[in-house]
Amino acid sequence: MAGRLDGKVAVVTGAGSVGNGWGNGRATAVVFAREGARVLAVDRAPEPLSATLDLIAEEGGTAQGHICDVTDSAAVEAMIAAAIAAFGGVDVMVNNVGGSRHGGPTELDEAGWRAQIELNLTSVYLGCRHAIPAMRARGGGAIVNIASTSGQRFTGSPQVAYASAKAAVIQLSKVTAVEHAPHGIRVNTVVPGQLHTPLVEARLAGQRAGGDVDALLAQRLARIPLGFMGDGRDTAHAALFLASDEARFVTGTEIVVDGGMTARCD
Repeated sequence: MAGRLDGKVAVVTGAGSVGNGWGNGRATAVVFAREGARVLAVDRAPEPLSATLDLIAEEGGTAQGHICDVTDSAAVEAMIAAAIAAFGGVDVMVNNVGGSRHGGPTELDEAGWRAQIELNLTSVYLGCRHAIPAMRARGGGAIVNIASTSGQRFTGSPQVAYASAKAAVIQLSKVTAVEHAPHGIRVNTVVPGQLHTPLVEARLAGQRAGGDVDALLAQRLARIPLGFMGDGRDTAHAALFLASDEARFVTGTEIVVDGGMTARCD
């Protein structure tokens, strides 16, 4: 099926990528454009964002880039204004920005805790805060927030701030969904598991497994019953469903994209 987002304007944050391959944001921006959305692709780094825009252009999609620090309220407000100026409104908001930092309460310092909450939770709050008025002006919309299985269970590494923030994203989505259902705004969460995205090579391997990418991938793969790791495209297709009219009766819930990992007892 094609054209599932025809006529819709979508804002996708974190639409660049820290390396080659399919991160969640890049994949979502490309898939949404492929399905007919006009996409405001947002990132804080110009070069990876440009690469995403090139991929969309190669497929004949419509997208405009926007540089934004999504932890800054004024910048997020300007981001929504840019979408309205470029495409006339906002129908879909994907709050995708995030990243983990190793450490439990005794290892992670207070500055690290605050930075993780800002990146992983405040960014989602600000995206919702500024997108909702624009959606109400359009008569409704769909918000898709990207959490993590770390917000549901211990996934193999102590990362207390990241896990806490992602758990809060799930609950933020539920509360916002109920409050704004009368306004025609649906709010749902995609909960990715241990995907093989460029972030694994660029950041996580340096934090765990002594910088050994192969060792880290093996650790992550061993937790997945399906026996393979997905990538950002799996997150993107779940987000596509939630953003589309096919999910018109779906709000305040989650789609877990983890190959069965969180269903395991061990």
